[in-house]
Amino acid sequence: MESPTWDQQYLTASRPDIMYSTCLCARYQAEPKESHLTAVKRIFRYLKGTPNLGLWYSKDSGFDLTAYSDSDFAGCKIDRKSTTGGCHLLGGKLNSVSTSTAEAEYVAAGICCAQVLWLRNQLQDYDIQLSRIPIYCDNTSAIAIANNPVLHSKTKHIEVRYHFIRDHVMNGDIELHFVPTEYQLADLFTKPLDVTRFNMLISELGMLNPDD
Repeated sequence: MESPTWDQQYLTASRPDIMYSTCLCARYQAEPKESHLTAVKRIFRYLKGTPNLGLWYSKDSGFDLTAYSDSDFAGCKIDRKSTTGGCHLLGGKLNSVSTSTAEAEYVAAGICCAQVLWLRNQLQDYDIQLSRIPIYCDNTSAIAIANNPVLHSKTKHIEVRYHFIRDHVMNGDIELHFVPTEYQLADLFTKPLDVTRFNMLISELGMLNPDD
């Protein structure tokens, strides 16, 4: 998925609910069509209707670190690439979001793992030591690959740089856990959702409207 511009990054930093749609539109910013303009207008209408919706962080949130990783397999109808997404929660509150185009669930888990380890290193500067950080994935095959130290022929096509996740699983730095798709928070960043599920996920991410 194309990287958003600085304006888009500023907007999506506090509004992860529009991360997927904004990044999707960014794919076509070089040669936009009328359909893309319609999609952008819809995003603006949504923002106009939810001006006070945003992330809220309480001072007693704590420092437990968890992550969710997801991918839609070959979801792009143009190039058949997969959109991967991940979210990282510190103290139960959304800390960061990553969205990109990659191969599949295992690659998504590797990208998510890299971000989690970066966050862990940042917390070490404040004498906060974390281990066995849970990453939740809704694909059992990806979990099995990451937990298997043996490299098989079926995974040799995956770039070597993504396999580092195995070392960190073996060292006890992270743990991969299965989560049913209906509870996969990262779904918000990989595919369009119906209104009910969309509202449920943004609530789980800690987005609140103080006027409600």
